[in-house]
Amino acid sequence: MKKALLIASVLMVAVVSTACINNLAVQDLNNKAKTFMEQGDYTQAIERLKSSIDLDPSIFETHYNLAIAYTKAEDYVNAVEQYKKALELRPNDADVYYSLATAQNNLAVDMSQGKIRLNTDETLYTVKADEVDFDEKYELSEKEQQIVDDFYDAAVKNYQKYLELEPKASDRAEVETQIERILNPQTEPQVVEE
Repeated sequence: MKKALLIASVLMVAVVSTACINNLAVQDLNNKAKTFMEQGDYTQAIERLKSSIDLDPSIFETHYNLAIAYTKAEDYVNAVEQYKKALELRPNDADVYYSLATAQNNLAVDMSQGKIRLNTDETLYTVKADEVDFDEKYELSEKEQQIVDDFYDAAVKNYQKYLELEPKASDRAEVETQIERILNPQTEPQVVEE
């Protein structure tokens, strides 16, 4: 009986120690990512935040900060994915809805301009600047146009959810203007700065 108790105690200490070490490692990675973000080195920030998520995928702030880093790096495909993961962890966070809407809007704009395209396996990819002339109008396929429309629809819904959660938002007029730009086909929606 004493052996079983001793083994259980050793295992408990090992579990608690590992949790503490992981927590410190996550905190250290997040702090390093913050420093890289402040320096404008989004690639390094993204790598640190991805490593942090590998250690503990349950931390809202890490997903949200990774989404912001992707947004700053103009990688809206991955930004949208991370904002959605952040919303799974905190489903009533108004700022996440706003940021997700912004990333979806920007992704739709980039697709409309041919900067992001559809692979044959229906995944999205970013076109390299030296591979295409962005001054020429890109003709979307039917499937690409549907995806663009879906992103705009989702952006509108998420902007509206933001306004619902933040009825006294100081940027309410700007958000309503952006919604109107998306809904009004005579005016092209514009990339929104985070």
